Amino acid sequence: MPKSARLIATTALLFAMAATAADQRVTLPSLDAPQGNPVVLDGHWFPATATAGAAAASAAPAVVLLHGCGGMFNRQGALAERYTRMAAFLNQRGVHALVLDSLRPRGEAELCTQKVGNRRITMVQRRRDVFGALRWLSVQPGVDAQRLGLLGWSNGGSTVLASINLKHREVAAAGIAPAFRVAFAVAFYPGCESDLARSFAPNAPLLMLLGEADDWTAAAPCKALAAAAETGAAPAPLWQAYEGAYHGFDGTDAVRLRRDVPGGVNPGQGVHVGGNDTARAASWLRLEEFLRMNGS
Repeated sequence: MPKSARLIATTALLFAMAATAADQRVTLPSLDAPQGNPVVLDGHWFPATATAGAAAASAAPAVVLLHGCGGMFNRQGALAERYTRMAAFLNQRGVHALVLDSLRPRGEAELCTQKVGNRRITMVQRRRDVFGALRWLSVQPGVDAQRLGLLGWSNGGSTVLASINLKHREVAAAGIAPAFRVAFAVAFYPGCESDLARSFAPNAPLLMLLGEADDWTAAAPCKALAAAAETGAAPAPLWQAYEGAYHGFDGTDAVRLRRDVPGGVNPGQGVHVGGNDTARAASWLRLEEFLRMNGS
């Protein structure tokens, strides 16, 4: 069987295994506090309560899942499949998952059609949401506060970068507090230009999963980010790029052209979004390998 066919067969099995997960609605305060009033965030909490061979009281890793600019809900208002499947995938590996909503608590449904310079919700707000989530996770029963991770897609992937880059003063300051320390981080097709321009010094092991054909958040700046990253607090970032893969390659929808999105690699021409069976399969296997390497 060709390698690509084996990958697709493997990811089909992973998807079948990661079909459902137990969902609990939670609220938690962000560190974002306009006029001294913390924003109260909504979350979907997927505790890994039935891990094979593990004692119920054993502390397990936990991951904050960070949505893209479209938010975390589908057109029917339910939590999108991308997040439920990832939560189930993590649960089956003994890892808790928290899907965090940064948009609706602030009165926004999506950011994708907004010009970056006009957005009220920026990496500053989203980074502070991450810190609030890490603080919340660090005191949850059954969570190992020494093994907290971040995993984000697109705008959420950019949030991952902004939350572990010591060149941001808030990250450097937060690193002093044990509750805000990250053990590992994963970013699917993030926008890397901002942190590349600032310079990048990650405080945790990082894996970036990229689409070579991505014309929304291009792979090249992320490769440059990894090459230029300062090391010391963490090893050099890892990346994997998939040939022929567009933005959202880990999804199952057919590739389509979105013309309602400003910016992109070719401004005014729209961006391509959609799944790629081979890239999805390979990225899930790469993710699984990375989690094993980093104690999860």
